[in-house]
Amino acid sequence: MTNRKVDEYNFTEIEAKWQKRWRERGTFQTDMDASKPKYYILEMFPYPSGSGLHIGNGRAYLIGDVLSKYHRLQGYNVMKPMGWDAFGLPAENAAIEHGIHPSEWTRKNIGLYKEQMERFGFAYDWRREIASMHPGYYRWTQWLFLQLYKHGLAFKKQALLNWCPKCATVLANEQVQQGMCYRCDTPVRKKEMNQWFFRITKYADRLLENHAKLTGWPDFIKTLQANWIGKSFGTELDFQIVGLDEKITVFTTRPDTIYGCTYMVIAAEHPLVKRLVAGSPKERAVLQFCEQVINTPEIERTSEVSEKNGIDTGRKCINPSNGKPIPILVADYVLYDYGTGCVMAVPAHDTRDYAFAKKYGLKIDEVIEPYDSAEKPDNDSFNGVGKMINVPREYLGMNSNDFMEAIIDVMSRDGWGRRTVTYKLRDWLISRQRYWGVPIPIIHCDRCGVVPVPEDKLPVELPYMVDFITDEISPLAANGEFVNTTCPKCGGPAKRETDTMDTFVCSSWYYLRYASPRYDGGPWRDDEIKYWLPMDQYLGGPEHACAHLIYFRFVTEFLYDYGYLPFDEPTANLLVQGIVFFGGHKMSKSKGNAVDPMPIIEKYGADSIRLFVLFAGPPEREIDWEDHIQREEGAGFHDYRMVGVEGTYRFLGRVWRLVHENIDAIDASKLAVDIPMISDEELHRTVAFTIKSITQEIGAQKQLNTPVAALMELNNYLMKWTKPNAGSKDFSSDISQALSMLVRMLSPYAPHIAEELWERMGGKGSIFDIRWPGYDAKVVAESLVTCAVQVMGKLRDTIEVPPDISAEALETLARGSKAAKYIEGKQVVKLISKPPRLINFVVK
Repeated sequence: MTNRKVDEYNFTEIEAKWQKRWRERGTFQTDMDASKPKYYILEMFPYPSGSGLHIGNGRAYLIGDVLSKYHRLQGYNVMKPMGWDAFGLPAENAAIEHGIHPSEWTRKNIGLYKEQMERFGFAYDWRREIASMHPGYYRWTQWLFLQLYKHGLAFKKQALLNWCPKCATVLANEQVQQGMCYRCDTPVRKKEMNQWFFRITKYADRLLENHAKLTGWPDFIKTLQANWIGKSFGTELDFQIVGLDEKITVFTTRPDTIYGCTYMVIAAEHPLVKRLVAGSPKERAVLQFCEQVINTPEIERTSEVSEKNGIDTGRKCINPSNGKPIPILVADYVLYDYGTGCVMAVPAHDTRDYAFAKKYGLKIDEVIEPYDSAEKPDNDSFNGVGKMINVPREYLGMNSNDFMEAIIDVMSRDGWGRRTVTYKLRDWLISRQRYWGVPIPIIHCDRCGVVPVPEDKLPVELPYMVDFITDEISPLAANGEFVNTTCPKCGGPAKRETDTMDTFVCSSWYYLRYASPRYDGGPWRDDEIKYWLPMDQYLGGPEHACAHLIYFRFVTEFLYDYGYLPFDEPTANLLVQGIVFFGGHKMSKSKGNAVDPMPIIEKYGADSIRLFVLFAGPPEREIDWEDHIQREEGAGFHDYRMVGVEGTYRFLGRVWRLVHENIDAIDASKLAVDIPMISDEELHRTVAFTIKSITQEIGAQKQLNTPVAALMELNNYLMKWTKPNAGSKDFSSDISQALSMLVRMLSPYAPHIAEELWERMGGKGSIFDIRWPGYDAKVVAESLVTCAVQVMGKLRDTIEVPPDISAEALETLARGSKAAKYIEGKQVVKLISKPPRLINFVVK
């Protein structure tokens, strides 16, 4: 150790230097290499909006960057590409608002995003960059449409759909949130239109069954998907309409209540309604009621607390179990797109039916009685298992579950019912009535009908000049030069399809294109697909659970089934990062609470903010920005001290000083060792423990916050160790190896300062060309202590820790253990820590 003056940690110069050098050297570029195991890691396709990255959406890229750099250091051939979900309404709306073409707006935004990503030090292979708006990309999106069409999975039909009047386009069910457009928060109304769909319902069972292959997906995402698909086992029953040669078919999971069915309710959107009331005195009133219901947000119609409304059609149907006529009503709580759109109402045994029957004075017939009279509610339905009453003699007193099987046998024998399965999942609506999207490659010919565009004529390109202000007419539909064409079959006059595709189609296959981004002989090269795919790690937000994450699985399964791909799931591993909150809301540009990282980078450097965001919590955990800032009294919303970032900045400064204070003692020949062999036993054990814990936490557990704490602990230890040991005969060898381990393990988190220190220490080449360090397993095994992790006095996990672990380090490790789920969302009111044997969290 010397008293030499330490150079200033000038992060501005250091970060610019290494970003330039990585770019020039192609440090993070990757090609196929059969001599190495591959690792394909990808974050979800970002949409390049006008204001660029914020801390919330940048978190996933930081997580992915650490994992990619770590696996590169572990000897993997890492592919980490980036591209742009460049189509969509925001760019088109910006064109209208600012008088700039969507392509110019989007390209400008992409430039901003790329600049910000490079400032963060992200390790992307920019040679693989793609953008969904480029004809070289959407040519193959159109090709995908044609394959689905060829195999009967793309079709057009008339349907009542969600219409956003502000965006002037149709929305899929997943894009309607609490009755509002997911883009602009405008109330959505229903509109009947002829639209294109993908038959995703054909894959409902496959999507569920393949959950078994998604071994690295969070359970809650698979549960959300299962609920969205909504597979239900039950029965279909037929009710003959009185006076019409037509039946109403209903789906029910409770055929045991059939004798208690006293009326029929039908959805306002159901086409049968018009036939029921045609020419009757009730026709006008019923149709007016239906129009009102159709334009009521679905969340209001299905809410358990909202009042149920209905109207009698004047028609009756026959309860097939007892031959009694029952009234048919239209009700707002029945949805056309679930089951058959008709429901047999059993008010005695269904809460909503009960409330509806009470309101309209409809008959209530009990057919199931609880075994314990105390279970029977006074003013509500009984929905449990009980004994049968008010049924034919042979069934009286029978357990209702047993009766269910008996009545299914009867209805199957007599032909008025059958076992069946139904799903909540509906076919994927892909039509959009806007300009800025992929044109659907279909031509309409009066003579030949619907004609797909020949594959060798792709892409069908968007015209550059269109009129964006067209009310409810698509801008493409108003462009005669685009619309008018010739039929590929007969050569006669024809018209192009003017709908564009949902942007989720672009992102349903983009992960495949990264393998062969410039290939023009097909959407990908088979050899590159076989080498790189499926993905090894995918990252993104939980908001895509029931949209993108279902859609890209469906497309992959389709491509596998028809021989286009050798695998049927995109990835077995999905990491869903926690949401970043600020001011009580999810960080969002639209909420005005987004934190721009660029001023923070200017003040503290990219490495400081990288460390802070990763240190703030485990990847899957939520982060509240308020917990890491300090606001003066009376300060504005965005006026505060960034105490969390200041902390990581100070830590990097300590690492910088530690290396430079010992720079003259460093032996460059000791820096690239695979396993450090340090003569000082305590130092050797400390370094080995640190390597082991960080390796396990990043590699096996993907817990990226606890390694930062471990690095801080190691740095603090080395600062104390160097002073009394500077004169020892093995000091040069020991400190060289210890500092090498510190800087190498820091490199995925703070790549710029790590590269600079590596170079100043005498390391050869890039630090990312050196293998991740190993450790002396014997030293670790001899010294580990088993620590009990308790929550409220109950054992929730055990962890292996060093015998001299500090209370702070023990808490950090415990919070990253399996006990974390018992602490999440709760306040730790007391911490009982007895290192190294016990730690107990008292929560409320």
